[in-house]
Amino acid sequence: MDGIDAVVADFSQTPPNTAAARTLPFDAKLKSELAALRHDPLAFPAGRLARLDALMGDALAHAALAVIDQAGLEADDIQAIGSHGQTVLHDPDHDPPTTLQVGDPHRIVELTGIVTVADFRRADLAANGQGAPLAPLLHQCLLAHPEQNRAVVNLGGIANLTLLPNTGEVSGFDTGPANCLLDHWYRSHHADPFDERGRWAASGRVDEEWLEVLLQNEYFHRPPPKSTGIEYFSPQWLQERLPVWASARPSDVQATLLALTVESIVRALKDLPVEQQPKQLIVCGGGVHNKALMNRLSSRMTPARTVSSADYQLDPDHIESLLFAWLARERLANRPVQTSAITGAAHDVLAGVVFERSAH
Repeated sequence: MDGIDAVVADFSQTPPNTAAARTLPFDAKLKSELAALRHDPLAFPAGRLARLDALMGDALAHAALAVIDQAGLEADDIQAIGSHGQTVLHDPDHDPPTTLQVGDPHRIVELTGIVTVADFRRADLAANGQGAPLAPLLHQCLLAHPEQNRAVVNLGGIANLTLLPNTGEVSGFDTGPANCLLDHWYRSHHADPFDERGRWAASGRVDEEWLEVLLQNEYFHRPPPKSTGIEYFSPQWLQERLPVWASARPSDVQATLLALTVESIVRALKDLPVEQQPKQLIVCGGGVHNKALMNRLSSRMTPARTVSSADYQLDPDHIESLLFAWLARERLANRPVQTSAITGAAHDVLAGVVFERSAH
C-alpha cells in the first residue's frame, strides 16, 4: 500500500518488452485513508470507502497517463489498461468468500479515454476459487521449461509460489508473509519505510524456538489451494504472538520474521514429491532486493539454484504489473483463464470486466 506500479507492455515479442515502467507514490491523503482502512476494514464507513474508490480511480488513471508519456506514446497508442486496483480486503475463506479492490475503472476510462479491464478476482471467487494467486498464469507463459522443474516465488507483502513442473501443469498458492510483517516491525522501530537490503535483520539472531512456534500456525499446514493477505498476517497477528523478550531484542524479532518468510516457502517446496522438486527457484517482487532474505533463501534451497527473474530479462519489480496487462489482453480476446489447479475454481473463468467510454 505504498504506491502504484505501472508498465507499458508490448506483447508482440517474448518475453514481452516493457517500454516504460515506474512506481508512483500515493499522495498523503490517499496514504492516510488507506492506512485507516487497513487498520480496521470492517469498521470503515461506506461513504468514506466510496470516496476512496473514486480517489484511487483518479490516481490509477494519472499513473497510466504518466507511464504512457514516459514511453513517448499517446493514449491512442494503447490498446487497453489492465487495472488491478488496490486490494483492501481479501477473505476467500469467509462465507460467502469476499475480495475487494478499490479504484473506480469508470474514472480511469473517463480520464484516459482508454478501454480498461478491471475486477480480475471476483469471477474466480464466484466459481469457488480462492481468487488468488493469479501470477502463476503469467509465470507459466514466460518461465516454464520442458526439461526442468522450476518454481517462481513473488515476494510482495505476501509470498505467492508458482510450481512449474517439466510435465507442463501449473499450480500455485500463497505460502504466507513475505514483507508485510518485516516492514511493519521495522517501521515500529525506525523512521525509514523498510529494512534496506535486510541489514537490520542480518544484525539480529534467529530465535529457532519462536520460529517453530510461528510455523505451527494452521495456515502453513493447510493444503492448497489457499490464499491469504495482510488482513490475516496483520500487525495484530504479530502482536498476539510476540515473545516476552521482543522489546529487549527487536533485531532478533526481525531476523526471525525473515526466517519465517524463508521457511514457509522452503518447507512448502520440500513437501513436494521428489520428482516434482524444483531445480531452480526464480524470485521476483520487492523482496528480491533484500540481500539477507535472498542469501538465506538461496542457502536453504540448496542444491536448487535461486535466481532473480532479472536473469530472464523480466524486471522483478514489474512482473505483477505485467501480469495485469497480460490478463487484460486475454480478457479482450475472450480467452478464459485456467485457474482450477491454482485457485481451486470449479471451471475456467473470464477474468476481468471490460469498461469503455460511452459514445458521444
